[in-house]
Amino acid sequence: MTTTLALRRPDDFHLHLRDGARMASVIQDSARRFARAIVMPNLNPPITTVTAALEYRSRILACLNEGQDFTPMMTLFLTDHTSPAEIHAAAACEHIYAAKLYPAGSTTNSEHGVTAIESVHTALEAMQEAGLPLLVHGEVTDPHVDVFDREAAFIDRVLTPLLQRFRKLRVVFEHITTREAVHFVRNGPDTLAATITPHHLLNGRSAMFDGGLRPHLYCLPVLKREEDRQALVQAAVGGHPRFFLGTDSAPHPRTAKESACGCAGIYSAHGALELYAQIFESAGALNQLEQFAAGNGAVFYGLPGNSGRVTLEKRDWRVPDTLPFGDGEVVPLFAGEVCHWSLTDA
Repeated sequence: MTTTLALRRPDDFHLHLRDGARMASVIQDSARRFARAIVMPNLNPPITTVTAALEYRSRILACLNEGQDFTPMMTLFLTDHTSPAEIHAAAACEHIYAAKLYPAGSTTNSEHGVTAIESVHTALEAMQEAGLPLLVHGEVTDPHVDVFDREAAFIDRVLTPLLQRFRKLRVVFEHITTREAVHFVRNGPDTLAATITPHHLLNGRSAMFDGGLRPHLYCLPVLKREEDRQALVQAAVGGHPRFFLGTDSAPHPRTAKESACGCAGIYSAHGALELYAQIFESAGALNQLEQFAAGNGAVFYGLPGNSGRVTLEKRDWRVPDTLPFGDGEVVPLFAGEVCHWSLTDA
């Protein structure tokens, strides 16, 4: 039985850090585990310009401990009005790694997102020309489409024609949740990849209603069927080079989750790597974790591999019921439950 696991230091290719005191509360959880992270731009107001991205990066770095090795990889928030000039400026900036497409109204702080894919064609052409990757929140917002079918509809209505039109554009299908998405990425072009979260690997949609409504398991895209969860696990552990780690760790105050209209988002940075290890071990594939967590994403983004190491050991620990979050608290993924892997150098 494996009791220790040494890995090349991994990257998180999908992370929400928030801002201000709330960011200061959570950033150490990511910095202890990951060398780099793609930082989402859906603040309020969103990060739509290079100037705003660099200012946000400065605030992130100011929250780190002196000498701490953690690189925030910044992104731009696409709107209907994003100009090719802004895209080329972003591509020329060493600190900006991608631009994010949120369909308007699809998730937290997305009201300024893209209303129709045609409205960003000139921006996408500039991204393809400049080599700047596109990250997509892959759901339609058509109210006539069932919430559990919005990812599959996005593949048919948006992503398939987008890939056909922009054949050289690198695209990351973020936080995939369905068998259809797994199949689409696995059989797609080399320019298409996907991130997979720990919460979608751990839970099917029934978990949201286990013993009552569980708001801290509500996220977007929502958890799907058990067969979808199993397909995600097989994609993560199967060694395919275009699936990689992206936690989508997205903290909200407990009061905002436990409300009449609760926020979507799950906080996982406190134990993400340990939970991925538990998932991979359950699938008999611990030997594949390093490639998923520290290899595939870096290759897709054209980044060098990290030189540092992290060590996990087989040691039980109980995930806290709550953690500090600014002037409030956040309920983390796996709260009150026992995780069987522990980060020794945290």
